[in-house]
Amino acid sequence: MRRIWNLLSKSKQLALFSRPASKFRLTALRSYCDEPYRQNRPGPLVQYKSLVDQGKLQHDPYQESVASELESLLARLEQYEKDMEEYHVNLANWEKQRENERRRLLMEEVELHQKDEDWWKRLNNKLTERWESRKRPGNMEPGVGKWVSYLKREKKLDSLVGRRPTAPPAPKGLYIYGNVGSGKTMLMDMFYSATKGIVKHRRRYHFHEAMLRINEHMHKIWKSQIDEKPLQSTVAGWIMSLPFDMKAKEWLAAEERYKHEIQLNNILLAVADKFFLDGEENEKGASILCFDEIQTVDVFAIVALSGILSRLLSSGTIIVATSNRAPNDLNEAGMQKEIFQKLLSKLENHCEKVLIGSEIDYRRFIAQKSENLVHFFWPIEKEAINEFEKKWHDVTSRLGGRIVSNTISVMFGRTLEVPESFDGVARFTFEYLCGRPLGAADYIAVAENFHTVFISDIPVMSMRIRDKARRFITLIDELYNHHCSLCCLASSSIDELFQGTEEGTLFDLESFQFETETDGGKLRRNVLAEGRVSSTGAPSSITSILSGQEELFAFHRAVSRLIEMQTPLYLDGVSNFHPYFQRQHKQLQQL
Repeated sequence: MRRIWNLLSKSKQLALFSRPASKFRLTALRSYCDEPYRQNRPGPLVQYKSLVDQGKLQHDPYQESVASELESLLARLEQYEKDMEEYHVNLANWEKQRENERRRLLMEEVELHQKDEDWWKRLNNKLTERWESRKRPGNMEPGVGKWVSYLKREKKLDSLVGRRPTAPPAPKGLYIYGNVGSGKTMLMDMFYSATKGIVKHRRRYHFHEAMLRINEHMHKIWKSQIDEKPLQSTVAGWIMSLPFDMKAKEWLAAEERYKHEIQLNNILLAVADKFFLDGEENEKGASILCFDEIQTVDVFAIVALSGILSRLLSSGTIIVATSNRAPNDLNEAGMQKEIFQKLLSKLENHCEKVLIGSEIDYRRFIAQKSENLVHFFWPIEKEAINEFEKKWHDVTSRLGGRIVSNTISVMFGRTLEVPESFDGVARFTFEYLCGRPLGAADYIAVAENFHTVFISDIPVMSMRIRDKARRFITLIDELYNHHCSLCCLASSSIDELFQGTEEGTLFDLESFQFETETDGGKLRRNVLAEGRVSSTGAPSSITSILSGQEELFAFHRAVSRLIEMQTPLYLDGVSNFHPYFQRQHKQLQQL
């Protein structure tokens, strides 16, 4: 009982921090998603109209049109889920039958080979060479011979069992694009919320997190491929129980391994097949991917997205994506044109393009209508410093936690030291988070672990600290995506933060062009061959390949999000939508 009270009281204490008394009471901006754990949520159009009627959103014809499209897509999901459940049953039966037939064919081959004494002598010589040279079973026969043998077997299986069942036609997804603050993410999240209880496999990723997850899956698959194990330990149980001698079993094991190597030959397809599996391998049905801020900032992003999204779309996944750019404008740098065209073709065939044409930044509009809470203190002078420290003291006193240093886990087996933290609240300096070689993986770890983040000593961004500015933008993206409460002490107001200093503006076209010409060429040539991926989940020279317009989008987006993060509309949702409180809710359900 005490545990339940502790969980509930923490949520109420944070609510007090996020929502002091105000005449203008509003629910969280993302409470357009309604109660996060409630079943049978209204669709996106119903949610949108309700918020407009309540005066919490200003009516926008573009937004209503997109909400209507998403509502129409939602209406088709229930039947599609049933169709996909039936498809997966048929697919599982087909896979089982095909595997049984494949094993039968292999056993027939072994029986025929056993009658051929010369074949066994040749095999024995190759086995001896293998053990002496410590080569993998795939080298037991010439590669071409194995490949031909594999293809013949697959062709015979097609005639015996038939080809893979065809997935039912999927409803077209949506590719929503438009200006910063036009409501793209809001509408996508309304749709994503409404799919709960309708579709089993649902994922929502921001670009940074999606690329990191892709890298993580690739790393695991690569690692499993290069781990050398004795042949005896890799022989499948079904082979060991067969009435053949050890030489025949070793031949069968080599054929099994070759099959797996063929299947993993295209690592991106293997990654795509694991994209929705997170303890849900036995649950069959439709799948939906909501992809926020889709972009192609470098060669790796183009190749990875093309391979994975193409695979997902071909297997019936519905994609709802947002972007600042129309699909045709995603690759203005002209990188990997042939691969990009394949991705573009898939998106156009499987997604309707919808423009939110409004020029209004609705985050600013909401901020102007509401009585903002002061969580952004500037400039860094005595009064602002005292207010910032008072806010920190108020939160620490209210939650009653003991401030300690902490270590949190980051992707790829790394960790990050947190100098000051307690009960889901953490404090950092700008230099600690953005002045060191940290990236999206680190910021995601911070955002997932802490519902409230304090950052002090934020400078005005200029060309001199451009790399720090980019890290800060990525940090804001992840704190916003995870619905964190953010309290800042900065040198200037939000609007002036990215305007530059006397040293120069943050965005300088001539300097940017020179940087791209000198560094971008090497990145384009080597990223695929070398496969180098930094800890941030993107190629190490990613910054040199961003287009100027893309960088401006990022600056405008950061300003827009910082403004929204000061409003009651945003802050009221922290205790509902942040992972810290969602984990607590699951704990309560399990009691």
